[in-house]
Amino acid sequence: MVIKGTAMPTAAAPSIWLFTALRGVLAILLALITLLWPAWALASLVLLFAIYMLVDGVAALVGAVRAGRAHGRWLPLLIEGLLNIIAGLIALFLPGATLVAFVLLIAIWGIVTGIMLIAAAIRHDAGGGRWPLGLAGLVSAVWGIAVLLAPGLGALTLVLWIGAYAFAFGVLLLVSAVRLRARERAARAPATA
Repeated sequence: MVIKGTAMPTAAAPSIWLFTALRGVLAILLALITLLWPAWALASLVLLFAIYMLVDGVAALVGAVRAGRAHGRWLPLLIEGLLNIIAGLIALFLPGATLVAFVLLIAIWGIVTGIMLIAAAIRHDAGGGRWPLGLAGLVSAVWGIAVLLAPGLGALTLVLWIGAYAFAFGVLLLVSAVRLRARERAARAPATA
């Protein structure tokens, strides 16, 4: 069986698809909590993030061990797992700093992205693509400044963005798990000649 260009014995595939599905379900649960109860999620954002990162980190480490035993790609999963666990521990033990850092990072990202898009629009060749690019840059920069001026609103927006991201990420992981499971079943099916 070949997964992402890496030869992997069929016996390891169930573990990999199962852990991929578990990660997808966890991401979708995080998304549902943040999207259905954003005010509560705002108050609990850092704790939810810490728990998710710790569980996802452990799941990635288990996936790395399983992939290593199957002679597959294990190093990226190992690095991801360790980084997720470190981020989860920081969020758990420094929750206030984590929330402030999230909001400031997002605000700065919005401003820098906006400036870069405006600069790209100025340098862009003549045509219909200049004004949408510049407008997107203006919207991004204004949003970043607004988040800096009203960080509470920025934090609520961040909660909703995290929910949307976690939902998309979870769905994609579940689709990947289904495909991995189908490949495993196809590999086990008797060959017809």
